[in-house]
Amino acid sequence: MSRICISVENISKRYRLGKKEKQSETFVGQLSHMFMAPFDNLKRLQGLNQFGVEDDSVFWALKDISFEVKDGEVLGIIGRNGAGKSTLLKILSQITEPTSGRIEIQGRVASLLEVGTGFHPELSGRENIYMNGTILGMTRKEIDSRFDEIIDFSGVEKFIDTPVKFYSSGMKVRLGFSVAAHLDPEILIIDEVLAVGDYEFQKKCLGKMEDVSKKQGRTVLFVSHQMDAIRNLCPNSILLDKGRIIFQGETNEVIGNYLGDSTKQLKKNFERKGGENYIVELSISSEKLKQNILEIIAHFEAMELIDYPVLGFVLYNQIGTPVFGSNPRFHSFGYNPNPSRRGKIVASCDLGILHSGIYHISIWFGDRLQDFEYFEKGLSFEYISRTSYIGKPNTLQIGSIDVLTKWTFEDSK
Repeated sequence: MSRICISVENISKRYRLGKKEKQSETFVGQLSHMFMAPFDNLKRLQGLNQFGVEDDSVFWALKDISFEVKDGEVLGIIGRNGAGKSTLLKILSQITEPTSGRIEIQGRVASLLEVGTGFHPELSGRENIYMNGTILGMTRKEIDSRFDEIIDFSGVEKFIDTPVKFYSSGMKVRLGFSVAAHLDPEILIIDEVLAVGDYEFQKKCLGKMEDVSKKQGRTVLFVSHQMDAIRNLCPNSILLDKGRIIFQGETNEVIGNYLGDSTKQLKKNFERKGGENYIVELSISSEKLKQNILEIIAHFEAMELIDYPVLGFVLYNQIGTPVFGSNPRFHSFGYNPNPSRRGKIVASCDLGILHSGIYHISIWFGDRLQDFEYFEKGLSFEYISRTSYIGKPNTLQIGSIDVLTKWTFEDSK
């Protein structure tokens, strides 16, 4: 029976946010604010550490997080931006203290959370390798035995005696990951820093993580927005949202829950320049997706008449590359809406030539001449190609388009 190497019990983390300075509409009022400012600042300073009273300045990055990780387990952590993933990893890496709760970690931890984490900018790459190894409790002899392998994997041997402050962000990530993965940590914690590296290096990193976890039996906590990487590396995952764990279990179920949440209605309130308020509700038809049809539905309601309501979209693949897009301004096909304050716009297209994968949609809403608002990758969905025999998303190594190809074979004996 595997032992528990990470135990997290009811972890919470809160911050106090700064408040916007008050502004007065009159000169006399502004003078009054200036006179009272020193007293207000003193009062604010005295209250910085007083979290007993909850107000709009208190922000909970994490709230009552509990889970366990077994020896040799590879756990994925997914969620939207701002869900609390990086805060959780910083607490597990002992970079920051939790506000409440308890953590028990059995084993040596190596973390790669941000570009250049743990590096001293004035020291060379060589010196930083030895410094990091020493921090992890390794002897110089142990570091010497792995030094050549670290340098070879990182690909920065030409600059190994150059101060790290002169490294590019990609070079820092290369060396940082190489050090973290090769210095024998029992627990490896990786945040979404691999996105900085190029494609070939990302493949090397994912291969090394697979080797560290499956062959060497190390424990890995992996945060990523690349669902195919999470799916391939992590048997189990947890889903964070607004600082809480909302789902945990087998990775395919967690990803399905995450994307299922993304395809629900996205409702936004906006104010266009000029003061007109409007509401847009966006959704993807789950039933149509089963028929290989992408159907984007937008319900809008505006305070003033919109002469020519327009919905435009761009579809992005897993690695953020645009696949295709459309907008009635240049793809009309008879689209001729009436001037309206409220209505429904539907965009429908056949996904038959797409490869299986996870896709994100950015959406524009506007009129004949301008875009009022931009929803950056506001909706997501998972698509399984009708010609796919593997029944799961591919790793996008061969693109996004699934053109049906005829294959023949002739035996030339």
